Amino acid sequence: MNQKNPGRPGKDDGTRSARERLREQREADRAREKRKRTLIAAVAVVAVLGIAAGVAALVNSTGNDKGKDEQASGPAVAPKGATGDGNVVIPEGKPAAKSTLTVYEDFRCPGCGGFEAQFHDTIHELQDKGQLKTEYHLVTIIDGNMGGTGSLNAANAAGCAQDAGKFPDYHDLLYKNQPDEREDAFADKAHLIKLAGQVKGLDTPAFQKCVNDGTHDSWVKKSNEAFNKSSYHATPTVLLDGKNIYADQSNPLTPDKLKKMVADANKK
Repeated sequence: MNQKNPGRPGKDDGTRSARERLREQREADRAREKRKRTLIAAVAVVAVLGIAAGVAALVNSTGNDKGKDEQASGPAVAPKGATGDGNVVIPEGKPAAKSTLTVYEDFRCPGCGGFEAQFHDTIHELQDKGQLKTEYHLVTIIDGNMGGTGSLNAANAAGCAQDAGKFPDYHDLLYKNQPDEREDAFADKAHLIKLAGQVKGLDTPAFQKCVNDGTHDSWVKKSNEAFNKSSYHATPTVLLDGKNIYADQSNPLTPDKLKKMVADANKK
């Protein structure tokens, strides 16, 4: 009969010890795997919460930026003496004149520059005689078609000149110095202010601030929105007492024709 030796472990004791060690190892492995899964889940939750917070921050930031943009644009500040529906018209000539020439124009528009070059003297002559008054609507169609801000900045500067009572001279000066529409030179506010130095009494601190601050930007945008909602889609658009007189290129308008049309309209 074999008797266990208390000083040395028997075969069964060794087997149990190995099994015990294996069981403990497996339990340790399971515990480690559980901790790993828990850590991964926690990291995932944090990541999701971080993304959600980031999205919320982005949305909030976008909303705030939008609010800032809206606040920066502000209400439409019309130039002094602006008239018409929504005060988007800059008038020239004697208010008592019977006939009204309506001009939708863009200071970057080469077609507008061509119209100004051809009809400038005639329009001013008819205005001086009290036979015609002109209503200018300033729009930004070239900015929209080609990009840039020259149409907007030049129109704002013209509004600033209107505040100073210098619109006719500055208006004409902008067309005399009209750049190639692809260059967008009127986007440079310093350039617009420099040009104002050629109009006596216009280049003042008030004018400079008006140009640099974009005081009439929202007003220009309002004028352009009204144009976009109209039935007219090109510049220049020229109306005499509401009738489009410049669109028919097969029967082009000339200075002499304009004089006769105004004379006939005044007889009525």
